[in-house]
Amino acid sequence: MDKTTVVKAGAVASASVCALFGGVVLAQYIFTKKKKAGRKTKIIEMLSWLRLWGSDLFLATPPACSPSEQHRAKSRRVKTAPSSARRYTPAPLPAVSPESARKSSGNCRRHPFHSWTKRVACFRRRRRFDFLFLTGAKQIVSKASRLQAAKNCQMPEFEKNTVHIKDPERVEEIICGLIKGGAAKLQVITDFDMTLSRFSSNGKRCPTCHNIIDNCKMVTEDCRRKLLQLKETYYPIEIDPHLTIEEKYPFMVEWYFKSHRLLVEQRLQKDKIPEIVRESDVCLREGFEQFFDRLHQHGVPVFIFSAGLGDVLEEIIRQAGVYRPNVRVVSNFMDFDENGVLKGFKGELIHMYNKHEGALKNTEYFKQLKDNSNILLLGDSLGDLNMADGVPSVENILKIGFLNDKVPALIMLLIH
Repeated sequence: MDKTTVVKAGAVASASVCALFGGVVLAQYIFTKKKKAGRKTKIIEMLSWLRLWGSDLFLATPPACSPSEQHRAKSRRVKTAPSSARRYTPAPLPAVSPESARKSSGNCRRHPFHSWTKRVACFRRRRRFDFLFLTGAKQIVSKASRLQAAKNCQMPEFEKNTVHIKDPERVEEIICGLIKGGAAKLQVITDFDMTLSRFSSNGKRCPTCHNIIDNCKMVTEDCRRKLLQLKETYYPIEIDPHLTIEEKYPFMVEWYFKSHRLLVEQRLQKDKIPEIVRESDVCLREGFEQFFDRLHQHGVPVFIFSAGLGDVLEEIIRQAGVYRPNVRVVSNFMDFDENGVLKGFKGELIHMYNKHEGALKNTEYFKQLKDNSNILLLGDSLGDLNMADGVPSVENILKIGFLNDKVPALIMLLIH
């Protein structure tokens, strides 16, 4: 074999090795990029499907339900309130050159994807957290990749004057952290009454877990009248924006103890609870199926912490078909005797202003979720703000609340 042939063969072999090595490197690079993109896509998808509803509210507009999803929703027994608003279709985003995007990145008010900052206001309480109060449909944008997040999530509903944010940039940073962590690092801590359930439907108040029992036919008229008197006495104190939590605290304890004592006197039967729930006017928020389905699909733990009646709460979500293995309920559970008759309540009383002790009393649960360091917290009262107090290893926490009652007064209180 002559020298020329040897040189050619060597060149071909070298080129083949280089091509093979380059292919391996390229494949590894593509795999890594897809893995990272997949983690981001999961949390963006999660946020876009989370319907955080206030009054006919949602966080983002989901795609139309498939026929199978529509059939499944119709087959569920718990009533859902009809939506008074048409499905919103976001307008196409304007074209933006990379140069103009870079110029506007330092000023979100000039950036087309951040024009929502023109009409939002907000508050931060004691500099420990941000708490969005939503009374209209909202969508979320990521600060980490404005163009991509805007393309995926689209934020036109931040233009509405029903969202109140004091520090939009801080909120974006938190959402950026949620997206970076992905679904694997997320957990949800939420209230139930007037948060997952609706406050009103067609101009009529929807019942809380306590109201469902108060209004059922198993309760005598005399007891119902006494329960109503208690509500008329204590509910104005609960929602009074001019009273501190410390001032409200003893009145709430008094209200709960008196109400529970009246219910025990009625000798309610455990096997009647499913019927009581079916006959009630309880309504879960519009889009609750997608909310629970997405969280279950991605294995996101849901901790429902309620000052209501746990037995009623569990029956509501069970009849709705969304009581999944990833859902844990902590509430006031009834204690029944061997004949299934109510004789009292289990454990310590939970009311709206001692929820800050919830994480401390459920340490084993939260220890198991030590890697779920990103929290989405949902509530409808100031007492819900501290539901995550005591949760270990919190990295990012986005607190979202719903203004259901006394809205103007609460907005002024929270902003100023």
